[in-house]
Amino acid sequence: MDILRTSSLSELTYLLGRAVFRAIGSRSQRMMKQVLTTLRSLSGSFGYDPVTASPTFDVKLGDITNPAYTLEEIFACIEQADRRCLIAIDEFQQICNYPEKNIEALLRTHIQQAANANFVFAGSECHIMTAMFHDTARPFYNSADMLMLEPIAEDKYRDFVKRHFRKAGMEVADEAITKAYQTWEGNTYYLQKTFHDIFSEMNGDDVCDVETVDAAIARMVAEGNHKYSEQLSRLSLPQKELLYAIAADRRASQITSGAFIRRHHLKSASSVQAAAKKLLEYAIISTEHNEYYVDDQLMRLWLLL
Repeated sequence: MDILRTSSLSELTYLLGRAVFRAIGSRSQRMMKQVLTTLRSLSGSFGYDPVTASPTFDVKLGDITNPAYTLEEIFACIEQADRRCLIAIDEFQQICNYPEKNIEALLRTHIQQAANANFVFAGSECHIMTAMFHDTARPFYNSADMLMLEPIAEDKYRDFVKRHFRKAGMEVADEAITKAYQTWEGNTYYLQKTFHDIFSEMNGDDVCDVETVDAAIARMVAEGNHKYSEQLSRLSLPQKELLYAIAADRRASQITSGAFIRRHHLKSASSVQAAAKKLLEYAIISTEHNEYYVDDQLMRLWLLL
């Protein structure tokens, strides 16, 4: 499940219910009957395929009137599954934004009691995920093993890019790959987009060099102008000033220190602290190892123009 676009417990319950219905209920007639029997709060909302006469998950978000109760039923289905389940939830930090209280505690209770399932929690906002699992006051404290997914190593990515270019009878210089890798700090999405755009525009005799990469990145920055201008228009002046300062330093440490404030002509430590809190909430910046950085590498390049 990817829960990035969810904003409430009802939406989370809906996605989990749909996933359980498809993964467990589809295994056999017996398991389908078990799921339908257990999900009593949704029993009146299931549809039926006229061709196969089998139930379909026609549940709508509005059908979940008591998400906490339905969630309990869903975990009961997981316990009754005929083989062990693996439940992977992407962008798990999103639950921190739900309006309902004690969501972490509610989920932790169900997960702790789930004897027939293992869970993988993934998230792109490192500081929030770390706080959720490392803060002694949070329900998920020490409930999982942490694993940081580092960027793909440059040499591995170089081999990958060169192999695909050569298959098409084209060449790419090592220096060009290094330039892209360092610019995007190993970010897979932007690396893939850079070389995909270059690949689609090259002919058989062309060679992708550093200049080719620079031109592709410049086009990407230009394409982001409207999006990032819109984002900045919603920020206050102190937030904008801090964002530019962090972008300039690439990895900014001790942002409330006098040296940092003087170097970037900021107002005060309290103003910086308040601005940083908001930028973190907006997921525009992130923090790791006491350093702050712009979360989106393309946005950082745009800010430096």
